[in-house]
Amino acid sequence: MSVPLNQALRVGAYILKQHLIGRKRYPLVLMLEPLFRCNLACAGCGKIDYPAEILNQRLSVAECMEAIDECGAPMVVIAGGEPLLHREIQQIVEGAIARKKYVIVCTNALLLEKKMELFKPSKWFSWSVHLDGGKDEHDISVCQTGVYDRAVAAIAESKRRGFRTIINCTLFNTAQPDKVASFFDDVMAMGVDGISVSPGYAYERAPDQEHFLNRTKTKELFRGIFRRQGNGKWKGKWAFNQSSLFLDFLAGNQTFHCTPWGMPLRTYFGWQRPCYLLGEGYAKTFKELMDDTDWDAYGTGNYEKCADCMVHSGFEATAVTETIRHPIKAAAQALRGIRTEGAMAAEIPLHNQRPAKFVYSDHVESAMAEIKSRKQAPEEMAEAAE
Repeated sequence: MSVPLNQALRVGAYILKQHLIGRKRYPLVLMLEPLFRCNLACAGCGKIDYPAEILNQRLSVAECMEAIDECGAPMVVIAGGEPLLHREIQQIVEGAIARKKYVIVCTNALLLEKKMELFKPSKWFSWSVHLDGGKDEHDISVCQTGVYDRAVAAIAESKRRGFRTIINCTLFNTAQPDKVASFFDDVMAMGVDGISVSPGYAYERAPDQEHFLNRTKTKELFRGIFRRQGNGKWKGKWAFNQSSLFLDFLAGNQTFHCTPWGMPLRTYFGWQRPCYLLGEGYAKTFKELMDDTDWDAYGTGNYEKCADCMVHSGFEATAVTETIRHPIKAAAQALRGIRTEGAMAAEIPLHNQRPAKFVYSDHVESAMAEIKSRKQAPEEMAEAAE
């Protein structure tokens, strides 16, 4: 595991405190999306499928700081969209760091070399560069040629300047274990500080709906990948920016229920219910999100849309909490390593799950009406003055 020791200790102390005070649900990582606009249009992403009026909206620095303070999580991941398109991204990062938060900025790296000079290397700060495989696989994933080469160049420059730099990799059913293993060898040779990996989630508005993994395929894929660790060009262990128990879960060796409140999402629309991936309504405040969301209505076994999800935003917090609650179990698993053969852990039954509801357009229509109303108000005042 490549998580820095100071970060692991601070987050561990935070989790222990929550347990001691008897808090059942608490955030571990604030997912902050200050904008939806992006300079790529990836086939598996549903984030940019909004009208231009909404893509043009931004969270202000003040709104971002309010979200950070309100949530209280020790870590802040700034995503999007492409966060480097936000004109005040430097102030957002600086404000979070001033609050002693560990900040990760996710980027496709197209603007990274240009914008890097706005930031300073720090134990509180990391870049997370989006790479979904080797050159061919990644450029196909992002629907644009040349992006992989630009990302690799940006990673090299980031490391040269002393930034902690990780990559985040989303895998689909086109992924091949040998190619993914070779890719992990390559990024380790680049000198990255860690890998974050996750199966793709089936965004209902994503252009490509054919290549999302189900749970069985996910487990088989990750067993195939981990089985190849140390057999290729990189002879050592891959460094992951994730808990060992979460990786063991991906390989089918743990039965976890998701904890969607562990990584709450704040966007232009508000606090997204119930999680970072699944938008079925929004709360105006973090307290409202935590108190008024029917958490038991979601998750694998409870809701059809969650049936195949094994994504880090739902299960990494579960794994981290399990590590703190059962340190002997976690230590034994870390020493043993990820099992890639034999029977898999019991799966959560799906027979009682409720059917999916498709409510995507409701909040979009509401936001569009609000934007239109804001635009009309100055015009009406000008007409009245005349």
